[in-house]
Amino acid sequence: MEYSSNDVTAANSLQFTTYIYISIATFWTYDYVSSVHEELSFLRQSHWSKVKALYIVTRYIPFLIIVTILYESSIPNDSSQDKCRLVANINSALGLISVVASESFFVLRTCALWSNNRILLAAMLSSFVVSSQFIHHTIASDRCISQTFVGASVGIAFSTTATAAFATSPIPGITGCYQSSDIVELFIPFLLLFAFELALMTLTLIRAIQSWQINPSHLYIVLVKHNIFYYTCGFLFSVANIFTSLLLPYSYHAVLHSFQFIILAILATHMHRQLWHWQARRETRTFDTFIQIPMSNMSPAEYWQT
Repeated sequence: MEYSSNDVTAANSLQFTTYIYISIATFWTYDYVSSVHEELSFLRQSHWSKVKALYIVTRYIPFLIIVTILYESSIPNDSSQDKCRLVANINSALGLISVVASESFFVLRTCALWSNNRILLAAMLSSFVVSSQFIHHTIASDRCISQTFVGASVGIAFSTTATAAFATSPIPGITGCYQSSDIVELFIPFLLLFAFELALMTLTLIRAIQSWQINPSHLYIVLVKHNIFYYTCGFLFSVANIFTSLLLPYSYHAVLHSFQFIILAILATHMHRQLWHWQARRETRTFDTFIQIPMSNMSPAEYWQT
């Protein structure tokens, strides 16, 4: 039986995404195994707090993402569109939870650099959840809706998959499903994420320039370096996702979406553990005179509770 060029191209993309998903799963497993001793030490010795719960969510949501994408890549080619759509929606929801949890760490860190300025915290949270409004023309309902960053991500992810056509390969032995129609709107959440991280990085740099000579403590330097490195990685991934969402088929840019969520979660949790272990080695549990936040209290108003 001969297959069309579109069928062959789709089969190649499905095989490619399967290999990449397996590589991502291997990478996450290696990272977890290599740091399991440090992980257990942190979980046993650190005090329970809301941010510790945030850490657990950020750390283990990528595991659920990996399970979902591996399952998606192994769906038999006789499966229905509804099954493919359900798995895609679950993956979108897990990815959104992961990126919100990862970004929350650095909202709190930026707030700590600004001495827990409540007005600044409210502004950052509103820009993350309330501001950044735009008009998104939904395909399903043909309406214009004003949406937020989180709302936009949820709206685009689920409204597009609700109407998207899913397909499986007719070639025997090729598993997995994919969106057979391209959806341009998928780049918008990454554009908003890019803008949000740019704002946080600007706040970090402004504070660093203002206070670098006044407060040259090791902790302050670590915070600034962590923030800048994280935001730089977020910039690069967001830009890559914007262009791949616009230029490449769904199977290819879906891989990069999942990879960004997992990498950002790994960075956020590694940096948090590193900061906690650095603090644990100190003889005193107080900050220097610049930040003046007790390391034993890490709520949004008192960031460092572990």
